[in-house]
Amino acid sequence: MKHVIMYSGGICSWATAERLSKTVDRRDILLLFTDTQCEDGDLYRFLYESAAHFDIELKIIADGRTIWEVFKAVKFMGNSRIDPCSRILKRELADKWVAEHYKPDECIVYLGIDWSESHRIDRLKPRKLPYIYEAPMCEPPYLTKANMLDMCRESGVEPPRLYAMGFMHNNCGGFCIRSGQAQFRKLYIEKPDYYIECENAEQEVFEVIGKEQPFLRVTEDGELHYLSLRTFRKRYLESDSKQIDLFDWGGCGCFFG
Repeated sequence: MKHVIMYSGGICSWATAERLSKTVDRRDILLLFTDTQCEDGDLYRFLYESAAHFDIELKIIADGRTIWEVFKAVKFMGNSRIDPCSRILKRELADKWVAEHYKPDECIVYLGIDWSESHRIDRLKPRKLPYIYEAPMCEPPYLTKANMLDMCRESGVEPPRLYAMGFMHNNCGGFCIRSGQAQFRKLYIEKPDYYIECENAEQEVFEVIGKEQPFLRVTEDGELHYLSLRTFRKRYLESDSKQIDLFDWGGCGCFFG
């Protein structure tokens, strides 16, 4: 039986591998990373170092396109409800790879989510049958993200740098169409060049679509608005006249459509 971990580069997928490696022969475990071509450079350092630490095989696969190229191809700017980037570059790619290499009775697939998102794995399991999906970090002993980061450091592997910068996840370089105002404020502060790169890429997608189709939601005077990254930067991040919602981090769940 092969145990395939969807190894995202996030700390919870690391903890999944750490927990599973204590009960399963490491030769029977595979770390599968689906590359969006938009990742922070330190993510790859973490992938290789942690795989070497576990002495577990790491497999990296990629569609070859970036998230922005996918948005252009489907002529739609993804948002928190519809995510062609994750669907094409993560879920469909991973499902295809697993199906090509293992029959349903030859593997178990594991996702790196914790007990706070157990409802997600409960919904996903019936949809993935006859393949079996599990999420070990949804089971006791329950750990927080801080616990997992500490465990990773104690193992001798430094966690991905985005966590030290204050990001909630380690996907797409700190960008995500599911993210909120606080996340993009953090991105602008910590990685301003990358923020501008994403801002320009979003504008290019709008040009292909033929209209602005922003995903970032902001409530102004009690009314919901959708703002482009460029408008959000000029109106909120480079001005003291408006206050952003510092609790609006949004989310990131590439393997849950």
